[in-house]
Amino acid sequence: MRILILTVLTMVAFAGNSVLNRVALVDGGMDAFVFGAIRLLAGAVILAILVLWQRKGFAIGGRMRAIGVLSLLAYIFGFSVAYQALDAGVGALVLFGVVQVTMFLAAILRGEDLPVQRMLGAAVALVGLIWLLWPSAGFQLPLGPVLAMAAAGVGWGIYSLAGQGARDATQATAMNFILAAPLGGMALFFATDLGAVSQTGIILAILSGAVTSGLGYALWYAVLPALGASRAAVAQLTVPVIAMAGGMAFLGEALTMRFVICSILVLGGVALSIKKG
Repeated sequence: MRILILTVLTMVAFAGNSVLNRVALVDGGMDAFVFGAIRLLAGAVILAILVLWQRKGFAIGGRMRAIGVLSLLAYIFGFSVAYQALDAGVGALVLFGVVQVTMFLAAILRGEDLPVQRMLGAAVALVGLIWLLWPSAGFQLPLGPVLAMAAAGVGWGIYSLAGQGARDATQATAMNFILAAPLGGMALFFATDLGAVSQTGIILAILSGAVTSGLGYALWYAVLPALGASRAAVAQLTVPVIAMAGGMAFLGEALTMRFVICSILVLGGVALSIKKG
């Protein structure tokens, strides 16, 4: 039950990132690279304070740390760049569809047990997502943002896999952010409009970095060992549904019967996949 509650909280944090990014980039006119850089810095600061408070110390780490840092950068900036053009639903489908494929492939390569029930649950959840987020007639997705979100999905999948071996979730997440933040600052050279920085956008970036990213990712690293790669992949399929619900609550998007039915499919598929046979 404890793992279930922590996983739900983590998925809510992930969905919060989608809403915060979308509001800041589209409604607030924030530059994607500026938002990503501030998000990384805010996460690094709050996690460094947490590590100091817990007196755990800072460990650079080896190869896995490098993988964690690089995959975090790919996710953060691919995510922000893509959300300049993709709407929340389509972006979430691309992101977590790629994440699921990445983590399931890793589970297969690792020889992780994949019972039929788990595969069936994943399939039901994915069908629900595709139905929920399928583009309407005449709608064509822009290739560049789709590729950016796909890169973010691969990055997040690898970041999640790297976290399964972390001995200390908080320390590992803190070091990933602390080492990624200076590299993320270099991304400001790619910003198209440094003047497009609003007070609201900065606040949203800090909130996304410090709370829904920094603390949320530390929580994610804490629950990953108990979930395994395949369960973790399926659990994340709930994020687009939660994100769309957040859009309805905070952005005035309409509730539809299609959303209700697809949500039942997604959540039911996840429950089937995670349930022990």
